Amino acid sequence: MKPARRKPVALRKPDRFSEDNVAVGWDARHLLGHTEFDEYRFVNCDFSGADFSRLRFSECLFEHCNLSTVRLAGTALQNVAFADCKLLGLQFAACRDMLFGVHFDQCQLRYASFAGRTLPGTRFVGCGLEEADFADADLTGAVFQDCALSGAVFQNTRLTGADFTTASDFVIDPETNPLQGAKFTLQGLVGVVAKFGLVIE
Repeated sequence: MKPARRKPVALRKPDRFSEDNVAVGWDARHLLGHTEFDEYRFVNCDFSGADFSRLRFSECLFEHCNLSTVRLAGTALQNVAFADCKLLGLQFAACRDMLFGVHFDQCQLRYASFAGRTLPGTRFVGCGLEEADFADADLTGAVFQDCALSGAVFQNTRLTGADFTTASDFVIDPETNPLQGAKFTLQGLVGVVAKFGLVIE
């Protein structure tokens, strides 16, 4: 008999930072000479276009930061939270696999790519995920709370137990995406059966 699959457990968001590890108003120049950031809080930083390649961030929080088009080749994001951040076009698919874990609250993630990522239990709260790419990702038990998903790509995406009850504008093909136990409202089901041309009144 196969053991029952354990429900994915969401990581605890980082919330303990020493005064020395609070970075306010930083830009890419402040990263020079650093390779690792443990338990750092970044506030009102503008890292747009910066190169985060091969850097490691562990138990970190980014608040009100601009990280649009940051390069993430081989970057380690180990339990990293983003709150009210601009993350346009980020290629999370390029990050290191080991201990990868992220949280997003009120973030702009248009054109971001999570293709192939393992993200069980990840919470997206109040995020703009228009045109985001989730192809081949594992989003088992993920929560899309109050998220806009217009044009988001779900292809061979594991969505078992995912929660879309307050998400909007998504289109998900049930024939190419495992949806067992996923949660939808009746209105949201329109985006699941769209390909069948059904009329739901």
